[in-house]
Amino acid sequence: MADVERFLVDLATSKTQFDVFRFMKQIGEYFGAKFFMVMNMPPVDALHLASCSVITNWPAELLSDYDQATLLPTSPIFHRLRNTSLPVLFDLATIARERDARTADRAIHILRAHNLLRNASFPVFDSAGNRGAVAISGEWGELSFADVVLLHYVSAHVFNRLAEIREMDACVKETLTEREIECLSWTSAGKTSIEIAEIMGLSEHTINHYLNRATKKLDTVNRTQAVAKSLRLGLIK
Repeated sequence: MADVERFLVDLATSKTQFDVFRFMKQIGEYFGAKFFMVMNMPPVDALHLASCSVITNWPAELLSDYDQATLLPTSPIFHRLRNTSLPVLFDLATIARERDARTADRAIHILRAHNLLRNASFPVFDSAGNRGAVAISGEWGELSFADVVLLHYVSAHVFNRLAEIREMDACVKETLTEREIECLSWTSAGKTSIEIAEIMGLSEHTINHYLNRATKKLDTVNRTQAVAKSLRLGLIK
């Protein structure tokens, strides 16, 4: 319990999706789970799980196999998740019992091939009411009642933190000026402050001012991190 409390303290300081990704890896390892996925709740007419995923360490091959087999629309697990606020636990026997006979064998084959023998999924929502789910998968033994309760609690924190990070990123996009974005773009292209000043017809001091201000707005420690975050946010290309 103390370990998970420490994890949650770390989660509260996460500033990027990658920070949350690393957090989920820690949680998965702690509970003996190999894979995880944080997703927006797939609507009833969704065809592909990949389009609903927010962060995941599922191998690309696994996600591709799942979607190519069109397993999402007929998934009894996602049907349950859309209609409950309680944890949904399942294994391959559940899949065999509850899935449509036309897709059960294919689903079991794909999951077994990647050792997704058991799964615990937790329906969650953020402060805006957006629904999602957090799932961990692997080949562990049965989770205890206390573990399930704890994982549901952690899942709620994870989904909420990702929503907060998206909101912070949106605020950054709105506050960066065109000049600051232009300076970041030229920095990304490998230009120095002197070179950017010549290109933009401004002084080197002014360019440094724009870049320093952009770095602070992006909550980064240097220009390299500022450029990396700008690329991730789609502010520059």
